[in-house]
Amino acid sequence: MGWTWPRDWHYSALDLPGTVHKPLVLGHAGSGFFTPFNPFNPLPPSSLAGVRHALAKGADGEEVDVQLSQDSVLMLYHDLELSNSTATGTGCVSQYPAAELLRLRYRGGWPYDWFQKERVATLDTLLQELRQRATFPYLHFDLHEEDGCVPPAKAFARSQVLVRQLVQQLVRRQVPLAQALVISTQLSTLKYVRTLLPAVPVALEIVENFDSVFTQAQAAGIETVVVKKDQLTPQRAARIHAAGVQLVLFGGRSAGAMKKQLAFDPQAIETDNVARLISLLNRRARKD
Repeated sequence: MGWTWPRDWHYSALDLPGTVHKPLVLGHAGSGFFTPFNPFNPLPPSSLAGVRHALAKGADGEEVDVQLSQDSVLMLYHDLELSNSTATGTGCVSQYPAAELLRLRYRGGWPYDWFQKERVATLDTLLQELRQRATFPYLHFDLHEEDGCVPPAKAFARSQVLVRQLVQQLVRRQVPLAQALVISTQLSTLKYVRTLLPAVPVALEIVENFDSVFTQAQAAGIETVVVKKDQLTPQRAARIHAAGVQLVLFGGRSAGAMKKQLAFDPQAIETDNVARLISLLNRRARKD
């Protein structure tokens, strides 16, 4: 099932060459990562405060990272290991029950921790909060399936559990499925999502080996790809559009990087700098 976009267009292979669309603007991992400048961002990735900040800046929605706790609770957390961005946690999300993870405070170091006191949160907490908004935002769920604390052969052993838990939450919290996108690097995971909840759009994330991975995506009937910005070239973007596949880009903070992304005519951009991207789009609209 294709993604329903919020504006009066949908990409078609029949679009005239040179047609430029206005993409969805989504906060990348909420509103990005701890960064010292361009812009200064003291908020942790995929934190509740990060999501609120991006929406307050005018984002159409959010990309959030989802992992599975030891007791199969969906947690908002980006990094592979807890020690990368929490004050006291070590190991992986998969090694702790949700109740222990909720006590972990994010650690960004100086000067970030002067401005943030965030703790790790559950996906359910976020969904409950978003249900209180007048308009439910677009949500990209990036499934972090790989468990870095088990032998490689078992790294993806709990992927189906993660999918089942996510599907249950989408249904229970009445998330508008046309405004959701489930993202994975694993085709087998996306096929399982389709089996359980055919109405929710899915996307294959491409972070390396673009040509071979995109060929596999086409063969599997994937209608949306999420591509790391350094994997895309004008030729590859043209290939995606010619195939009638929706393009989502992620990353980028500077105006220069965003202008390059816009030139690829994506349907959505998961950005580290919501305010700057919106400013560029408004400037482009005034010129048009």
